[in-house]
Parts: sequence; structure tokens; C-alpha cells
Amino acid sequence: MAKNYIKPKGLLWVDLEMTGLDPNKDLILEIAAEITDFDFKTLATYEAIVKQPQDKVIALMSANSWWQNFPENRDLFIEKLKFGKDLKEVEEELIALVGEYFSSEPVYLAGNSIHSDRKFIAKYWPKLDLRLHYRMLDVSSFKILMQGKYGYNFEKKEVHRAFDDIQASIAEVQAYLDFFKNEI
Repeated sequence: MAKNYIKPKGLLWVDLEMTGLDPNKDLILEIAAEITDFDFKTLATYEAIVKQPQDKVIALMSANSWWQNFPENRDLFIEKLKFGKDLKEVEEELIALVGEYFSSEPVYLAGNSIHSDRKFIAKYWPKLDLRLHYRMLDVSSFKILMQGKYGYNFEKKEVHRAFDDIQASIAEVQAYLDFFKNEI
């Protein structure tokens, strides 16, 4: 065991809904965060719609064919934009939440394809990004392994709402761990 090993206290599960996947042009619309222990017991949650310019969001969504497949989500996000919180306010609230549960230790980010969310965090919430460990628990890595090596395909609903997607990611990693328990 390494001398400087510190056992992580838990995981910060994050899911962002954005207008697209390019942090240099796309915008964050919604965030959900859930702090769990390593038994996936929920310790805290956070959700926010992010205030963005409606005309810019509509233009970005219109240019992204993905949004055409989820018109109810698109319309809901557009409707709720005016009730959103500023990016700075969201970052401050997330930093406070992280500080409460992780003290000064680096925080392990978790989620599905979490590297995409991490790019947006780095761009829009740089102070929060500084609190995050460089290692992340990416559920999609498990998905690739399970499908390729074991032919196991976890079926999840395509909701594309931040909190629901976190719940699906936690259920997915739990299903993979259960698979291995049953195989051993």
C-alpha cells in the first residue's frame, strides 16, 4: 500500500444536461449531484437548473439533432431557464456541499461518461474543478468491459434528466458489482 494512500470517504456523482458536448460553445442547462458512500447510500443531493440566455439555448438546441429526439426535455428546459440559478451561485453551492462532506480531501467524481461533464466543470466551474481528484469513476468504462468481455448489457431508461441519470448510473454500477458477486 502506498504511504500517502487515503481511503476516499465517498463519491460525488454528477450529471449535467447541456445543449451539446462542446464546452467551448455549448451551455450547461441542469446539474444534479449526489454524494454516496461506497455502498451507494445517499448522503446528500443537489439539483439546479442553470440560468442561460433563452435565445442562445434555442439556437444551440436547434443546431443539435440530438435534442429533436427529446422534445419534451427541450421544451421543459427552455421553459425553466428563467427560473435557473447563475453559474457562479451553482458553483458556490456545490463547493459548500463538497466541503461539508469531504472536508479538504480531493473528491472523486463519478458518473456515466463523466469525462464529458468534467470538461464543462473545468470550463464553467474552475474552483469546483480544483476540488476534484484527477481520478474518476466512469461507469461507461464498466459498460464497455461488461459488454465486450461478458456480453452483459445493462438496460436503462433514456430519461436525460440529470437526477434520473445519476440514479441510473448508480443502479448500473451496482448491477455490475452484483454480476461479479454471483460469478465468484
